[in-house]
Amino acid sequence: MSVHKIISLIVVTLSLHVSQFAFASGNGIVVFQSDFGLNDQAVSAMHGVALGVDKNLKVEDLTHNIPAYNIWEGAYRLDAVADFWPQHTVFVSVVDPGVGSDRKSVVLKTQSNHYFVTPDNGTLTLVAQRLGIAEIREIDEKVNRLAGSEASHTFHGRDVYAYTGARLAASAINFEQVGPKLKPEVLSIPFETPHIEGDTLVGGIPILDPAYGNVWTNIPMSFLLSLTQSEHYAPLYSQNFTVKISKGNKTVMSGPISFERSFAGVEEGQPLLYVNSLENLALALNQANFAAKFDIQAGGEWRIEIARKMASE
Repeated sequence: MSVHKIISLIVVTLSLHVSQFAFASGNGIVVFQSDFGLNDQAVSAMHGVALGVDKNLKVEDLTHNIPAYNIWEGAYRLDAVADFWPQHTVFVSVVDPGVGSDRKSVVLKTQSNHYFVTPDNGTLTLVAQRLGIAEIREIDEKVNRLAGSEASHTFHGRDVYAYTGARLAASAINFEQVGPKLKPEVLSIPFETPHIEGDTLVGGIPILDPAYGNVWTNIPMSFLLSLTQSEHYAPLYSQNFTVKISKGNKTVMSGPISFERSFAGVEEGQPLLYVNSLENLALALNQANFAAKFDIQAGGEWRIEIARKMASE
């Protein structure tokens, strides 16, 4: 073979690789989340659909223990992990009490270059706000639906979302082939956004630590430094702050709590304010359940206030 033909062959091969790369949307990873639990075959069915699209896909699970119908918690779990996954990862979230209704099935591409396949029912509230909407498309079920599933209207997690998510992750389709482009907006669940009011930090309770009953807020640790005009946390350890937790107009808990480096900073059973693993402020009882003691839950209707001064001052 002549040198000219060899060079031409190399150029064609490289062009094909570039073309395939330009076509690609996903990175070969699909991450599933649902409120299905693990007591039946539902999760396995979704995995099977994904691997049926491409057996080389890396199929992972975020959680399948979202409380039934709890869209807010699904929204939180997605937002809590997205940053830890590589760009172009495809997340499939199925918390879908409106399955079979006229709610939209969509794929959101965020400005962080992650994809979220889900019903547009509030699940995208937090990732859309924090990561930004690059583009959103409605799934065209005429082409992006598992063959032979057309008579089923109650398992879109398998028939539409797993199938579409897997095709996107495997680059069997590109993002434009998901379906028609929508306005850059999603259905959002109202919640208390973190902010500072005078000498008080204000935020919401997006989630509870299910294993220990710790109360996690959405107030970044940097707010505490800003409020106290401190450069480091060490001088703040063991200082008391007044904490008030309310649901709507009802105060559920109010009182002084000390800010500590870790749970060991207080006696067993005593409360503390600390920085959690997401670098937000959180509340706990040392070796006890804070949420259970004060009957606190999570969601958009909850509000927490953390004041710099004691109520008696």
